[in-house]
This record gives sequence, structure tokens and C-alpha cells, in this order.
Amino acid sequence: MNPQQNEMILVDSADKFIGTAEKLHTHQQGLLHRAFSVFIFNSKSEILLQRRNLTKYHSPGLWSNTCCSHAVLKEDLTISALKRLEFEMGMTATIACVGKFTYKAQLAVGLYEHEIDHVFCGKYNNDIIQPNPEEVCDTQWISSQNLYTELNKSPHLYTAWLKKSLAIAESFLDINKSDQTL
Repeated sequence: MNPQQNEMILVDSADKFIGTAEKLHTHQQGLLHRAFSVFIFNSKSEILLQRRNLTKYHSPGLWSNTCCSHAVLKEDLTISALKRLEFEMGMTATIACVGKFTYKAQLAVGLYEHEIDHVFCGKYNNDIIQPNPEEVCDTQWISSQNLYTELNKSPHLYTAWLKKSLAIAESFLDINKSDQTL
């Protein structure tokens, strides 16, 4: 089942529902909408990144967090994130929301991302990753330190939201430093 939807949840600056709009129209007009970013960490505290499929209508071929998408109308945001994680990466994990942020970015093809992005984090220590080839063309595990180095050296290779969402995701690592199972 593809949890991708064509209807976007529009929100105000306080993240309160104000209506819906078609996905492409939302991105063409830069309308503020609700989204999520999922970061999965392994036992070495590395982050699983994905490279977006080259056929994506925006940000194709760019490296990004483990998975990301938009809230589904009348569905709990955590459930939407879990379904998307399974759809994009072929994996399940326990995740928790660790924060959110608002940003607006102009994308390469005259589109805009204008989102309140809820950042979820979780752990995964299994070697089996089965990314959906329609969504993902490559994956890699990377330390946050190395990722920041690469983001600063070659920002054009990464999605517009990655650096800001990474800063929030790192709070998950800080909270779990004493957890030997991470």
C-alpha cells in the first residue's frame, strides 16, 4: 500500500489545521503544510540516509534523512511516519517525535517546500534494509559529524530540509547517550 497522498494538510504558523490542497498546487504556491522527517540510528549512532529516486518530481537524486513525507488527513502523524518508513525503506522501527521546525525553501524546479516538519527518531540494528526502488536509489549509514562535514562542503547534494531536521534529530542521540542499546 502506498501511503503517499495527493491531498496536503494546510496549517497556520501554530500548526493548526486550516484546510487541504492538492499536492502540486501546494508546492507551486509555497503553502504552509504539515510534514515529517524520520531519522533512524544504528548501534554506532550512525544515521541511515537515503538518496531520493531520480524520478521524484522535486529534489530528485538528493541525499536526505531516512524517510520523509506529508501528514495524512485524519491519521495520527506517528502512524503516517511509520507507514511511510515501511513503504520507502522496507523497515519497521519504534519511533518518537523529538521536535518540529518551520522552514521555507525554493526548490530547483520552481517549487517550494514550506513546511512545519515534525522530526521523528528511532533505532534499527538490523542489516536488512529493503528500500522501495520507486522512492530510493541508494542508502548509506553515516555519522552526524561526517554528515555535517558533507552538508557544509556540498550542500547541493542534500535536500533543503536535511540540515535543520538533523539538528533536531541529534537531540535524540543526546537523550540516548546513556542507553547502551542504541
